[in-house]
Amino acid sequence: MLMTIAPVRNTSLLTHVLRHGDRALVLAQRLGEWIAHSPELEEDMALANISLDLLGQARMLYTYAAELEDLGHDEDHYAYWRDPEQFRNPLIVEQPNGDFAHTIARQFLHDVYAVAHWEAMCSSSDETLAALATRAAKETSFHLRHSRGWLVRLGDGTDESHRRMQAALDTLWPFTSELAALDDEAQLRDDGVVTDGGIRASFDVAVASAIAEATLTAPAPVRVVTSSGGWNGAHSDYLPKLLDELQVLARAHPGASW
Repeated sequence: MLMTIAPVRNTSLLTHVLRHGDRALVLAQRLGEWIAHSPELEEDMALANISLDLLGQARMLYTYAAELEDLGHDEDHYAYWRDPEQFRNPLIVEQPNGDFAHTIARQFLHDVYAVAHWEAMCSSSDETLAALATRAAKETSFHLRHSRGWLVRLGDGTDESHRRMQAALDTLWPFTSELAALDDEAQLRDDGVVTDGGIRASFDVAVASAIAEATLTAPAPVRVVTSSGGWNGAHSDYLPKLLDELQVLARAHPGASW
């Protein structure tokens, strides 16, 4: 008698892997937009390196997704040949860069979540994800050190930098509601594949500490927590434009090689 449990689990696992591959890829693309436009030459290099780390995470996750899907795809397929509604990244990473304070606020909120996520996933029962998490947790901890440092520097800086950082934090805070609000991975949690317990609590503590040090005011709590949105393919108008830039060369010259 044929069992259907494994295919269902694999489908859920594939979705999980794509969600985090897409999260990394989209944010990498956003950070790449700052190259040659950041306020300091050193920051050009820093943002470029963070973008490359995220791109590396996306590539590993997409390679694993290809193994799970077993349809002959490679990492390029997931990056270049899917339409916006097929992407599963959270909404916060597709938001436009805005000014530098806005980018830092977006990066900081993402990094706090990403550190908690990868640290938890180090104990995943899935050996591939656990190995990937061990590497990604180290990289992301450096990303958080960078974004937190700038958050404090700008928040506790001049009146203008404080105002801009507070405005950015207030604008982006509602997007944090979906980060730890997935309700369709119960079976993966039961199997020990996804280990995300306590992520929201860790997120709130880390954010509150940084906000206090930066002399910023904590945004009002998000009253409506939903698992819908970017994780499930419902995106803002910003994602199609971002993907147009990301995918244009591959789609204009399919099959081309260097």
